[in-house]
Amino acid sequence: MGSQVFFPFLWENKIMQEFGERLRMLRIEKGIGQIQLSKELEVGKSIISLWELGKCEPTLSKLIAIAKFFGVSIDYLAGLED
Repeated sequence: MGSQVFFPFLWENKIMQEFGERLRMLRIEKGIGQIQLSKELEVGKSIISLWELGKCEPTLSKLIAIAKFFGVSIDYLAGLED
């Protein structure tokens, strides 16, 4: 039997990348830029960019705001459902 090694940081990185890709896709589908989204969410434009690049993650309150703004679930944003 082979053993499987679990690297939590790789799992977190995958979730961050998935979140960033989905956020960018939703933003583009809605036809808004990073600046407009940053105003809607009351964060700096650079934060939107960092989220989309998977460089940092939103707080829970911002994650909820993003889900409500786009009409999707938090599970969708995290890539846990389609």
